[in-house]
This record gives sequence, C-alpha cells and structure tokens, in this order.
Amino acid sequence: MKTSTLIREALREDLGRLGDVTTRLFVPARTRWRGLLRARQPGVICGAQIAAQVFRACDRGCKVSILVRDGGKVRPGQSVLAISGGRGLLTAERTALNFLQRLSGVATATAAYVAAVRGTKAAILDTRKTLPGWRGLEKYAVRCGGGRNHRMGLYDAVMVKDNHWLGSKDFARAVAQLRRRHPRLPFILEADDLGQVRRGLELGADVILLDNMPLPRLRRAIRLIRRTSPKTLIEVSGGVGLKGLRRLARLGPDRISVGRITHSAPALDLGLDLS
Repeated sequence: MKTSTLIREALREDLGRLGDVTTRLFVPARTRWRGLLRARQPGVICGAQIAAQVFRACDRGCKVSILVRDGGKVRPGQSVLAISGGRGLLTAERTALNFLQRLSGVATATAAYVAAVRGTKAAILDTRKTLPGWRGLEKYAVRCGGGRNHRMGLYDAVMVKDNHWLGSKDFARAVAQLRRRHPRLPFILEADDLGQVRRGLELGADVILLDNMPLPRLRRAIRLIRRTSPKTLIEVSGGVGLKGLRRLARLGPDRISVGRITHSAPALDLGLDLS
C-alpha cells in the first residue's frame, strides 16, 4: 500500500465525521506554535519523512525540519523534528507519532539483533509477520536498522514449509516446473529434521531453512549442507531471540530470520513538545 494512502486512511480514522473537535473548540484559530519532536529513549529513527508528511497534511502552512534522518541513532532528549505551524499540529500529533514510533521501534529492534551477530557471517532477515498494509514500511524499517529483507510476499520466492510437505505428492516434478516457469525465483526449503535437509539437497534448493532445530541437530545439519553443497545458503529460524543469538550465529549460517523484529518490536518512546 502506498504511504500516502496509509497516511490518508490513518487521518480519516482519527478525524471521523466531525474532525478534531477538541482542538477546534479549545485552541484559537490564529494560534501559532514551535515544537520539537524528541526521543525519550535511545534508538534508531525510521519514518521521519512520513511524520513530516502527516504534519503537512493537517497544516499546509507548517514548516518541518528533519534533524535526524532515517537510520540515524538518537539518544534521550535529542530532537528528531523541528516544527512550526498552527493548531493543525495538534491534529497531526498522534498519527505522526504512531508512524514514527512504530517504525523506529522496528528499526531499533533490528539494530539490536544486527549488533548481536556482528563479527559473524550471519545476516539478520525479517519475515512476512508484518501488519497488513504496512509490510513495505516495516521492511524499510528493518533496512534502516541494518537488517535485510526476506521475500516481500508469496510472489517473489518459493518457500516450501511443513504444510507443503504434507500436501505435495511429487516434489521433484514441482521443482522442475518451478525452474522452467520461474527460473529467477529462489527456491527455499524449510527443514525440521535431517531427512528433510537431505531431500532439500537432492532437490537443489537455493536456501535450506533450518526451522526450530535443537542445537545438536542444527550443528549436524549445517555440517551436512556445507559438506554436500557449499553454495547452498543456510538460514536458521524459529523462535529466535537475542538470548542465545550469538551462539546460533557462530554455528555458521548465512542468515538468521527473526519474526519478532516486526511482530513484537516495542514502539520507540518519542514525544512532541510545543511552545
């Protein structure tokens, strides 16, 4: 979904049929303010330009200066945006903060995972566990935090998971059709045990995703893949948290996919101070 559409729908949701009744009744029309949107905790900023668009949508005459660009780190008390304008700033405040806090939270969470694997060969990837309609924004936030994007949807990679194992009768035929019809799509095969790993190697998977494996089995699977097919990418996934992440990375996977950097990232604490 386009960012402009998300902004329009978010404001429509907040304003409803009557608009910002409180501001219209309690704040004089000629009021003019200056404001600073500040970080209240350390983190990584994402969504500064989107927040600026929200303020401009509610006050066409306002001026917004972006002081920290997306991907920049902030400390508590540091100013992210400088704003001047009329009472429309109050109308825009919560919607602008919702975008900025949510996306900065994803970027900040991603940065913590990226820092935890620094010095290893493992890259941190996101998943499709995103808010409906927000996928493009949340995956952008992952990049701002130093992570990489997994497939964007069901259309840009083939990923065979556990339920596909149950439903397919002829994997070899399906893979042959994939290579013939969609030669540029990567073929990812999720494996829960060593038998599935061997099957993935036989089928020529581009990526073998080792899902929810205990460490001893994971270690054996990585050794098997490296020994049999050094060019096959190895991905680790399934309940990955910061605790124990570096131990996983030291086993030598190429990538570690983490759902919680999007689905469970806490919003970064930011606030607007007007004067």
